[in-house]
Amino acid sequence: MTTHVTPPQRRKFLFIILGGVGAAFTALAVWPVWRYLLPREKTGEDAKIPIAKADIPLGKAHFFSFRGQPAVVLQPAPGQFVAFSAVCTHLGCIIQWQPGKGECLCPCHAGRFGTDGQVLGGPPPKPLDSLPATVEGDQVLVG
Repeated sequence: MTTHVTPPQRRKFLFIILGGVGAAFTALAVWPVWRYLLPREKTGEDAKIPIAKADIPLGKAHFFSFRGQPAVVLQPAPGQFVAFSAVCTHLGCIIQWQPGKGECLCPCHAGRFGTDGQVLGGPPPKPLDSLPATVEGDQVLVG
Protein backbone atom coordinates (compact mmCIF):
# COMPACT_ATOMS: atom_id res chain seq x y z
CA MET A 1 0.00 0.00 0.00
CA THR A 2 1.61 3.24 -1.14
CA THR A 3 0.65 6.68 -0.03
CA HIS A 4 0.38 9.25 -2.73
CA VAL A 5 1.27 12.85 -1.83
CA THR A 6 -0.11 15.48 -4.12
CA PRO A 7 2.05 18.39 -5.30
CA PRO A 8 0.07 20.98 -3.27
CA GLN A 9 0.71 18.92 -0.11
CA ARG A 10 4.45 18.76 -0.90
CA ARG A 11 4.59 22.50 -1.49
CA LYS A 12 2.79 23.22 1.74
CA PHE A 13 5.20 20.95 3.65
CA LEU A 14 8.26 22.59 2.06
CA PHE A 15 6.93 26.09 2.77
CA ILE A 16 6.40 25.19 6.42
CA ILE A 17 9.88 23.67 6.78
CA LEU A 18 11.61 26.53 4.92
CA GLY A 19 9.60 29.11 6.86
CA GLY A 20 10.66 27.55 10.17
CA VAL A 21 14.32 27.42 9.14
CA GLY A 22 14.15 31.00 7.87
CA ALA A 23 12.53 32.17 11.11
CA ALA A 24 15.23 30.43 13.16
CA PHE A 25 18.04 32.05 11.14
CA THR A 26 16.35 35.44 11.37
CA ALA A 27 16.05 35.10 15.15
CA LEU A 28 19.73 34.13 15.41
CA ALA A 29 20.75 37.15 13.35
CA VAL A 30 18.48 39.67 15.10
CA TRP A 31 19.14 38.59 18.72
CA PRO A 32 22.62 40.18 19.09
CA VAL A 33 21.40 43.42 17.54
CA TRP A 34 18.39 43.46 19.84
CA ARG A 35 20.57 42.90 22.95
CA TYR A 36 22.91 45.70 21.83
CA LEU A 37 20.07 48.18 21.37
CA LEU A 38 18.33 47.41 24.68
CA PRO A 39 19.34 49.70 27.53
CA ARG A 40 21.64 48.11 30.07
CA GLU A 41 20.23 47.04 33.38
CA LYS A 42 20.66 49.82 35.83
CA THR A 43 22.52 48.98 38.98
CA GLY A 44 21.68 51.06 42.00
CA GLU A 45 24.03 52.89 44.28
CA ASP A 46 24.00 49.87 46.55
CA ALA A 47 25.63 47.73 43.84
CA LYS A 48 29.13 47.76 45.28
CA ILE A 49 31.78 45.12 44.79
CA PRO A 50 33.15 43.86 48.13
CA ILE A 51 36.82 42.83 48.13
CA ALA A 52 38.53 41.46 51.22
CA LYS A 53 41.36 43.69 52.44
CA ALA A 54 43.49 40.55 52.73
CA ASP A 55 43.26 40.16 48.92
CA ILE A 56 44.96 43.56 48.48
CA PRO A 57 48.42 43.40 50.10
CA LEU A 58 50.45 46.58 50.53
CA GLY A 59 52.06 47.57 47.22
CA LYS A 60 50.12 44.95 45.25
CA ALA A 61 47.20 45.07 42.84
CA HIS A 62 43.94 43.13 42.77
CA PHE A 63 42.19 42.91 39.39
CA PHE A 64 38.44 42.27 39.22
CA SER A 65 35.42 42.90 37.01
CA PHE A 66 33.37 46.03 37.70
CA ARG A 67 30.12 46.40 35.75
CA GLY A 68 31.46 44.21 32.98
CA GLN A 69 34.78 46.03 32.64
CA PRO A 70 38.21 45.16 34.08
CA ALA A 71 39.18 47.19 37.13
CA VAL A 72 41.99 47.24 39.67
CA VAL A 73 42.28 48.17 43.33
CA LEU A 74 45.63 49.04 44.94
CA GLN A 75 46.94 49.65 48.44
CA PRO A 76 49.74 52.17 47.86
CA ALA A 77 50.08 53.03 51.58
CA PRO A 78 48.91 51.14 54.68
CA GLY A 79 45.14 51.47 54.97
CA GLN A 80 44.82 53.56 51.79
CA PHE A 81 42.90 51.90 48.95
CA VAL A 82 42.41 53.31 45.46
CA ALA A 83 40.44 51.78 42.60
CA PHE A 84 40.25 52.62 38.93
CA SER A 85 39.45 51.15 35.55
CA ALA A 86 42.09 48.77 34.20
CA VAL A 87 41.40 49.89 30.62
CA CYS A 88 44.13 52.11 29.15
CA THR A 89 42.82 55.47 27.93
CA HIS A 90 44.99 55.30 24.82
CA LEU A 91 43.67 52.32 22.84
CA GLY A 92 41.72 50.30 25.41
CA CYS A 93 44.33 47.67 26.29
CA ILE A 94 44.25 46.15 29.78
CA ILE A 95 46.96 47.52 32.04
CA GLN A 96 49.34 45.35 34.06
CA TRP A 97 50.72 46.01 37.53
CA GLN A 98 54.51 46.32 37.79
CA PRO A 99 55.26 45.59 41.47
CA GLY A 100 58.97 46.37 41.18
CA LYS A 101 58.26 49.85 39.83
CA GLY A 102 55.06 50.52 41.76
CA GLU A 103 53.16 51.56 38.64
CA CYS A 104 50.78 50.24 36.02
CA LEU A 105 51.99 49.60 32.50
CA CYS A 106 49.97 49.34 29.31
CA PRO A 107 51.55 46.48 27.32
CA CYS A 108 50.38 47.82 23.95
CA HIS A 109 52.29 51.10 23.72
CA ALA A 110 54.15 51.41 27.05
CA GLY A 111 51.78 53.86 28.66
CA ARG A 112 52.60 54.23 32.36
CA PHE A 113 50.21 55.11 35.19
CA GLY A 114 50.88 55.91 38.84
CA THR A 115 49.13 54.39 41.83
CA ASP A 116 46.55 57.16 41.57
CA GLY A 117 45.79 56.40 37.90
CA GLN A 118 47.59 59.52 36.63
CA VAL A 119 49.65 59.27 33.44
CA LEU A 120 53.39 59.01 34.15
CA GLY A 121 54.50 58.60 30.54
CA GLY A 122 53.70 57.25 27.11
CA PRO A 123 50.84 58.03 24.75
CA PRO A 124 47.72 57.85 27.00
CA PRO A 125 45.86 61.17 26.70
CA LYS A 126 44.24 61.13 30.14
CA PRO A 127 44.37 59.30 33.51
CA LEU A 128 42.57 56.04 34.19
CA ASP A 129 38.93 56.41 35.24
CA SER A 130 38.76 56.53 39.03
CA LEU A 131 36.30 54.37 40.97
CA PRO A 132 35.09 55.15 44.50
CA ALA A 133 36.59 52.83 47.12
CA THR A 134 35.58 52.82 50.77
CA VAL A 135 36.70 50.64 53.66
CA GLU A 136 34.08 48.95 55.82
CA GLY A 137 35.43 46.52 58.38
CA ASP A 138 37.65 43.97 56.70
CA GLN A 139 36.36 44.77 53.19
CA VAL A 140 36.96 47.39 50.53
CA LEU A 141 33.76 48.36 48.74
CA VAL A 142 34.23 49.53 45.18
CA GLY A 143 31.44 51.40 43.45
